Amino acid sequence: MELRHLQHFVAVAEDQHFTRAAERLMVSQSGLSASIRALERELRAPLFVRTTRRVTLTEAGRALLVEAERILAQVRSAHEAVAAVQGVLRGTLSLGTEQCIAGVHVARLLAAFRRRHPEVEIRLRQTGSGALAEEVAAGRLDLAFAYRTQADTDQLRSVSLTSEPMTVLCHPGHRLAAGAAVLSPDDLAGEVFVDFHPDRGPRRTTDAAFAAAGVRRTVALEVNDVHSLLDLVDENLGVAVVPRHFRHKRPSLTALPLQAAGEAEYETIALLPPERATSPAARALVALLGTEGRTPPEPSGAS
Repeated sequence: MELRHLQHFVAVAEDQHFTRAAERLMVSQSGLSASIRALERELRAPLFVRTTRRVTLTEAGRALLVEAERILAQVRSAHEAVAAVQGVLRGTLSLGTEQCIAGVHVARLLAAFRRRHPEVEIRLRQTGSGALAEEVAAGRLDLAFAYRTQADTDQLRSVSLTSEPMTVLCHPGHRLAAGAAVLSPDDLAGEVFVDFHPDRGPRRTTDAAFAAAGVRRTVALEVNDVHSLLDLVDENLGVAVVPRHFRHKRPSLTALPLQAAGEAEYETIALLPPERATSPAARALVALLGTEGRTPPEPSGAS
């Protein structure tokens, strides 16, 4: 099995189109088709279902894609490791992050990294923590800053950055604003909630806290960005349960601590592949965390 065959296969799987993949790889379409056929003959299984408009992966193709991406990521890491030994860090740093992550200032960290390693191309992807974990494990990302959604595995390890409690945000004119100084999930039963997509770290943390308390809640207003969430709460269209540091993004809102039997602790982590598979660029970025880009935790007594 040749590496170029795997590279061609991954490109077609990503583009779902032979012509577009051939253009991106700068090879002829006939050569790309021959490469895929050779791989299918070697594996004795069809990898794609071909139509006039697009191609889709077969079950065998989906199984191969996971391993092919991991193999190609390891090959890139090998090339970059040799370059690092020679004194120059080259290649690509593929980083993922959730929005408004606590414990690290991503832009400042990447700026410091670029100053030290100008020959490394930086690629950044923003999505939910569940998707970030999958992409790091598959080798599509070198590392990610996310919220803890699972325990470490053979394909994924984590470095804890910070943790904080969850806070309820509401409009100053909302009934909760003039009530108890600390709220429990029971106090929020029946409220209209504004929240993120279920894959986002804050949503997962809140869902777990309410499930542990046996309180059912309905998210009526679902958004994918922090500013939309704050705008909806600011118009008194619902309440939101968010990490404590979000309260500084809209000081006009009332912030009340959520007390939920330990289930509402919100941990920010760096997600990495196993030590042996971690790229030199990822190692260099993690090393910078000690001196650049860290944001200090809020005082434990803050509310």
